[in-house]
Amino acid sequence: MHIIIQLSRRLIRMRKSVLAFTALLFIMLSSGIAYALEPNTFGHWFNALYWVLTTMATVGYGDYFMESIPGKLFTIFLYIFGIGLLSLIIGKIIDSMGEYNRRRDAGKLSYSGQGHIIIINWSKKAHYAIDELFSSNPKLDILIIDQLEKHPYDHPQVHYVKGDPTREETLLQASIATAQSAIIFADSRIDDASLVDGKSLLVASSIERTAPQVHTTVEIMLENHIQNFRHVHINEFVLSHDAISRLAVRSALHEGNNDIINQLLNRRYGEDLFQVEVRPQWHTYGDAFHALLAEGATLISDRNDMTINRKLDRPIPAEAKLFVLCDDATHLRIKVNYANELQ
Repeated sequence: MHIIIQLSRRLIRMRKSVLAFTALLFIMLSSGIAYALEPNTFGHWFNALYWVLTTMATVGYGDYFMESIPGKLFTIFLYIFGIGLLSLIIGKIIDSMGEYNRRRDAGKLSYSGQGHIIIINWSKKAHYAIDELFSSNPKLDILIIDQLEKHPYDHPQVHYVKGDPTREETLLQASIATAQSAIIFADSRIDDASLVDGKSLLVASSIERTAPQVHTTVEIMLENHIQNFRHVHINEFVLSHDAISRLAVRSALHEGNNDIINQLLNRRYGEDLFQVEVRPQWHTYGDAFHALLAEGATLISDRNDMTINRKLDRPIPAEAKLFVLCDDATHLRIKVNYANELQ
């Protein structure tokens, strides 16, 4: 018993990989010993392995059992030591799962996926952004970077990295190089708007230095800081209070205007903006406009140029990115039709 207690203490202090190897070796050796003690009872080694596993797991169906004195002594040994070893392994597995969840909640795990969207600085706006992203693509992976003590959004597809987003190691932990895009929200914990934009600019510069190919969108507090962000090649920027003010004015001057804009801002209902592929048979904007209209979509822009409906006779440039206004079902039908044309 003293020997067994000492062995158990050593097993508890073992690394998980060493413990797993020890358990496997113990099972193999025990199966060999059981078969050597009573070969007629088991017939072949695999039945002995089956008996060892059922004994260690306390299942004990009784289809095989030791009959000799040495065999019964060995069975007692398996009861005392083997069951304890298996319990220890199960405990280690449960502890590892708990440790993984604790590290995940604390933002200490590195993300190894790709095609994800990174959201930097947690706030109510970031929460709404995640809800909107999931309404657009429920299978999307999202990663939050902040310095909170706990994961702020409990969802299996939302990952969390705790750290300073201006530091390269934090961005690498979030797999910034394989991300689809990054959204930098203004840090609501800072009172001074200039300091808020200063932090956002530092984060944007770090992303540009580490992964310049990632599409970056930044929330900016002060309009006079826009040029600073253009200098670091930000793809898109949003003025924090500008949209709310403009919506309020439009609502006051033109009743019902907000309903149209809210449809464009919310993917959960109504029409939305989608990009469509330029088809080879479309030579002018007019060709694209009438073809898309026949499929239930309205062509409204080429990139940020919303005047193309007044120049339908002009040829579509090679670098064109066409955007239409339609619902999800229509956009899906357009994509399917285009795929069929390519086949």
